[in-house]
Amino acid sequence: MTEVFPISPAPLKVLWFFGGISVLLVALLLFLAYVAMSGRLSRFEVSPEGLRLRGDLYGRLIPMDALRIAEAQILRLEKTSQFWPTRKTVGSNLPGYHSGWFRLRSGEKALLYVTDRRQVLYVPTTRGYSVMLSVREPQRLLEALGRQAAGG
Repeated sequence: MTEVFPISPAPLKVLWFFGGISVLLVALLLFLAYVAMSGRLSRFEVSPEGLRLRGDLYGRLIPMDALRIAEAQILRLEKTSQFWPTRKTVGSNLPGYHSGWFRLRSGEKALLYVTDRRQVLYVPTTRGYSVMLSVREPQRLLEALGRQAAGG
């Protein structure tokens, strides 16, 4: 005849541990979904106040007087370029979406919202960093910045 002896029940702290891990994993999944969606929902607004970056954790208003529009340019990023982002300091570095703070090959600090490296608007600021933005029509954004800087 077979006799069966069940294991002694584990303490409840084991359930709390797995519950905590599950909550962390769900939170991480939600955060990653938010970051992935930011690459599709981010937008840039030009107003007399300045350039407003909206759509993720790194959004902000850069006042018009802090933008060095005369030095702005439209770039085609290449690995050999001085503007190539080489090191992420804080941000998202996903395939096809780079958002947040990076160091460029030149050593310059830059705030990136880059999805298409073939056309990136580069705008230096007076605040010790530059902004690099992927937009469908970078020339139009640059012209809008110039109009607002000139007073309307």
